[in-house]
Amino acid sequence: MAGSPSPEQQSRTGEASGSWRHPSVLVGLVGTGIQASRTPALHEREGAEQGLRYVYKLIDLEMLGLDAGALQEILTAAQRFGFAGLNITHPCKQAVIPLLDELSPDAAALGAVNTVVLNRGRRIGHNTDWWGFAESFRRELPDVRRDRVVQFGAGGAGAAVAHALLTLGTGEVVILDTDEAKARDLSTALCARFGKGRATASSSPAEALVSANGMVNTTPLGMAKYPGMAVPPDLLRSDLWVADIVYFPLETELLRQARLRGCRTMSGGGMAVFQAIGAFQHFTGLEANTERMLRHFREM
Repeated sequence: MAGSPSPEQQSRTGEASGSWRHPSVLVGLVGTGIQASRTPALHEREGAEQGLRYVYKLIDLEMLGLDAGALQEILTAAQRFGFAGLNITHPCKQAVIPLLDELSPDAAALGAVNTVVLNRGRRIGHNTDWWGFAESFRRELPDVRRDRVVQFGAGGAGAAVAHALLTLGTGEVVILDTDEAKARDLSTALCARFGKGRATASSSPAEALVSANGMVNTTPLGMAKYPGMAVPPDLLRSDLWVADIVYFPLETELLRQARLRGCRTMSGGGMAVFQAIGAFQHFTGLEANTERMLRHFREM
């Protein structure tokens, strides 16, 4: 998809001077407590490298005194102001779905959206989270056992990560959530796609982890705004690999405790970069440079 923009991409990005040497792109991120996000800088730097006037705005519901109920108003405003699209994060990845005109197959299957393309009056939802996690995992933990993996969190990000784990060949994903009904619903949906017994729900971290090879945190716990851990540290052991999708801070308390106990770990940084790579392509129609964006993230 690299190269000159197509007519559809031209209509989406626009160009005040009539020249396509420096097309402009306006996008944003909608979520709560997102001031520390590195996503804007990732997009803007890659856009500049590709000759775009790329502007990425934070739409922080917390700062604006709003909640997910404001999504319709935000989407309408973004369309009116010429946004090419919006990234969607906690707590809006599922709440945004009824407000969209169309879902990609991945987003429909997962029931979660992290990227909305705004094009010709239509709102099209995509999910680049699952691919982002899978690509990061393939690079950082390619050789770990994954007969049984415990996942904390059954929200929008949890749906994407569980899908990625099963796509990567995990035998069984055990899902825990403070809302036990959500954990059961997600496990049922995963079994419908991947086969009976591939996902189960649990309410006991200790029982779930005792025979697990690894665990993933997909909850907001560990973020600067939501300090803490999804699992008691005394349940971690050296033969368990531990992944976290939180990336600000890059070393969460969970990962710090896991490393102290000799666990192999994976931070949320790789997932953040790869989901951004997917979103950049949806917004611009251009292929992002993977190694360059990974380097940009490390520099930040």
